[in-house]
Amino acid sequence: MGVNALVQKVLGEIGINPDRYNLKWASAAEAPRFVKLITEFTAKIKELGPLGQAEGIDPEEMKKRIDKALEVVQSKKVRMTFGATTKTLRKDNDYSDEHLKEIIDSKLSKAISAAF
Repeated sequence: MGVNALVQKVLGEIGINPDRYNLKWASAAEAPRFVKLITEFTAKIKELGPLGQAEGIDPEEMKKRIDKALEVVQSKKVRMTFGATTKTLRKDNDYSDEHLKEIIDSKLSKAISAAF
């Protein structure tokens, strides 16, 4: 779930509402949970409105920002820092959303911000 925190951090950096991305797990045996997750996420996206328009960003600028975000998450520095972050998570043995966000912010903010 660290990927969830990382993607939301990068989206926030480029001016896209981080709520536009959400990663939740549901097994094949959890059909009602899957339906609930998809229904809630779809409602959230409809509430936020069209990508870019809702953020006040024109389509060409949005494309540039998304391309930059892709470049950032593929960079060696961010990938290596993210990999090293897993050691901290294992050591802490705390995989709560709050802790993941805190660790991603503390360990990756500098690497992500430097790329922008």
